[in-house]
Amino acid sequence: MTNVLPLADELVQLYFESNPLYATILGIPGYGRTLADPSPAAEAELRTRVQDLAARATGVDPAGLTTDDVVTRAMIIHHAGEMADWLDSRQIEFTVSDLFVAPAADLIMTLPMLALPTPESQDDYLARLRAIPAYLSVVADRHRAGVAAGRVPVASLVEKAVAHLDRYLAAPKTDPLARQEVPPEFAARREEVLASVVRPAFAAYRQVLADELVPAGRPDDRVGVCWLPDGEDLYRRLARVHTTTDRTPDELHRTGLDIIAALTDEYATLGARVFGTSDRTEIFARMTSDPAMRWRDEEELLATARDAVVRAEAAAPGWFGLLASQQCKIEPVPATDAPGAPQAFYVWPSMDGTRPGIYFANTHKVEERDKFVSEVTAFHEAVPGHHFQITIAQELTHLPMLRRVVNPNAYAEGWGLYTERLADEMGLYTSDVYRLGMLAMDSMRAGRLVVDTGMHAKGWSREQAIAYLRENTPMAGLDIQNEVDRYIAYPGQALSYMVGRLEIQRMRRAAEQARGDEFDIRAFHDQVLGNGPLPLAVLDDVVTRWSHS
Repeated sequence: MTNVLPLADELVQLYFESNPLYATILGIPGYGRTLADPSPAAEAELRTRVQDLAARATGVDPAGLTTDDVVTRAMIIHHAGEMADWLDSRQIEFTVSDLFVAPAADLIMTLPMLALPTPESQDDYLARLRAIPAYLSVVADRHRAGVAAGRVPVASLVEKAVAHLDRYLAAPKTDPLARQEVPPEFAARREEVLASVVRPAFAAYRQVLADELVPAGRPDDRVGVCWLPDGEDLYRRLARVHTTTDRTPDELHRTGLDIIAALTDEYATLGARVFGTSDRTEIFARMTSDPAMRWRDEEELLATARDAVVRAEAAAPGWFGLLASQQCKIEPVPATDAPGAPQAFYVWPSMDGTRPGIYFANTHKVEERDKFVSEVTAFHEAVPGHHFQITIAQELTHLPMLRRVVNPNAYAEGWGLYTERLADEMGLYTSDVYRLGMLAMDSMRAGRLVVDTGMHAKGWSREQAIAYLRENTPMAGLDIQNEVDRYIAYPGQALSYMVGRLEIQRMRRAAEQARGDEFDIRAFHDQVLGNGPLPLAVLDDVVTRWSHS
């Protein structure tokens, strides 16, 4: 075979079949009536098929391919391997929390994002709702299999998942699964399915969690996957999935410690200007205790985020040739999800135009949240970060679908973190207070390297991780606890941010050196964004080829 495009199409179809809800969120037709099949048999078949695809792509001689197809071949090999690693991790057995990475929480958060503009989409939605009992029943069986094999969740996170389901079940009149605006006749049909099928299924699943998983769960002093059978191998696999590199946990831990130390001088400079002190401890104390650093209300938080995005959109043409064609919506995290949700996250737009990209800002207990991180978070989640990058990728119609919709974490989150510093180059921060927010986010992402590896490779307790972030980052206590619980529930994902940022910065420095006076920042960014999301090594090849052209 000398054409890799059929292999790319075959792989993305497998990807959608295994993630039908994601496919529908993207606006891909044909997947709207089903949920994923989490059974061992389905996972075994998927693993066989992706391994076969990887072998066939590896067998294609790159010498006979176009430059674009060489990149596509590398993407196929990488992503097929990532899917196999993900399946081998058996995370569905022990991932129980109130965060969207857990099966039930994912349904409650994601299903409301589906647009229902037509009778067909409405009928599909009802079919999907009716599929929830069977899905949760299989998930419960997977949890039981995990317990039998010693792959058990963390008890405190299971308790948070139970509390999340209790909140959901206690408020049927504001059921998020009935959030979409639809005709009254369909609304009545939907409510009947929710009342007779969906809520009883969530209630039954909740009982499994409370009765079987909480008693079997790991304590808070054994939160890392290193405490599970084959935990060391499991974590190395997940680190590889999320960073697209083979960096060891020890390397990543040391990198985080080094960055935390290096940030001290920057804090001293900005702290002297904002607070009149260069002492990091005092600066952190002021950032976390000064009432001026907290929000007045929800609207103030959302207005600041919207203003930041407007400024970024206006400045973007000076830094990018490729531009996002649609604006990003900014909304509060839904109240049902907010207590356990991170401080912000982004949900990609649908490719059929039925739903825009949305930056969700968490306004739960808004008066306890850090004001100084609002601008940096908006740049990361919206423009020129995730919304900008994902929208551009979706519109690269000359590329195969695989390269437009599969976002390796290290690329996507690395880009988001890269743009936080880029925003300072672009002159987007309105004061030194918000530049302190930029440093705070650097501290958090470097701290993630330390505590994620600390818990999952070195056996740290939950309290050790919280204490480290409390001492070394100026984050609010509420955010620190939620962040640590996120790292526990999603092993390795927290590594992707700083690893990706460091690699993109390294590529930029190499390109500046190679091209000298001919280096153009707009052209560099177009190389990074204009080839779709890529594993870091593949992106490095793309940028290097351009740098020496």
